[in-house]
Amino acid sequence: MRRLSLLTALVLGAQATAQTTLTVITHDSFDVDKKLVAQFERANHARVRFVRGGDAGELLNRLILTRRAPVADVVYGLDNTLLPRARQAGILEPYRSPALARVPAAYRLDEAGLLNTVDYGVVALNYDRAAFARTGLPLPGSLDDLKKPEYARLTVLPSPATSSPGLAFLLATVNHYGEEGAWAWWREARRGGLTVTRGWSDAYNKDFSRNGGKYPIVLSYASSPAAEVHYADGYDPRRLPAQSPTANLFLPGSTFLQLEGVGVLKGAKQPALARKFVDFMLSNPVQADIPTRMWIYPAVKGTRLDPVFKFAAQPEEGPAKASVTANPQRLVDAWVTNVLRAR
Repeated sequence: MRRLSLLTALVLGAQATAQTTLTVITHDSFDVDKKLVAQFERANHARVRFVRGGDAGELLNRLILTRRAPVADVVYGLDNTLLPRARQAGILEPYRSPALARVPAAYRLDEAGLLNTVDYGVVALNYDRAAFARTGLPLPGSLDDLKKPEYARLTVLPSPATSSPGLAFLLATVNHYGEEGAWAWWREARRGGLTVTRGWSDAYNKDFSRNGGKYPIVLSYASSPAAEVHYADGYDPRRLPAQSPTANLFLPGSTFLQLEGVGVLKGAKQPALARKFVDFMLSNPVQADIPTRMWIYPAVKGTRLDPVFKFAAQPEEGPAKASVTANPQRLVDAWVTNVLRAR
């Protein structure tokens, strides 16, 4: 009898331990200080398990495919280009964090709390100063210039079908040219040598000339030049260089404001703990940690930025038309039909 009681206690203890594991699925660029995560674990007597879900577009596809048996409790990294599809698929459980009140209304993804905005960034073209200088070309001055062979063959973009920055750029071109004009731009640019790769990680970390690739123009973020300074050999925050090794290429119609959020997945095994994690991502320590880890801007107003963000310019371009952002998936499907499959 005593042996049976001991066995029962062990089983119950194991079950209790399993119940306190929170699973968080993120895109591949997620990064938060492990010390902060450890503090969350201690405060909530829980363990946090992170699952990498690929680029944000791949992440959403996975969540939709597994919605009847969710692979996580919380998702971080879906953005304003992907929220309409996530909402339609019904994969998110509304939870509006009290901390969302400290996020400016213009940056809130969803007032009901399907996604609570954690950060924002400006998707923008970047160029490698040294590598581009070796081409002997002047910088392109417009998207019309960029589609020409002399520039298109120097450019790599992540796919709108599998990458949230890629989708953001697609929406920017539709916003700028209209649908038919955008398809014409993409077709001509691809004929001129434009390279489209699977995701941001491949485009920036493998194909961009700054990281050993052959393309001196890449789609990334307006804050990426600040990251290049921060990670450069011999970086000293007390002696910032005169300029960054990469720079933004703010061609009219090429930028897009991207809002990223965190939300509770419908069917979460740990919904209460999931809501606490949403609050955690909007807490002051995490918001202060985000800029120099993920190189985006914290959503909570008043969060101080590292001085290196002087190299992170922001374009003065208004938001995309509501008709453009209402159904991004329809535009992705149209892009596949009118660009990828076009002869």
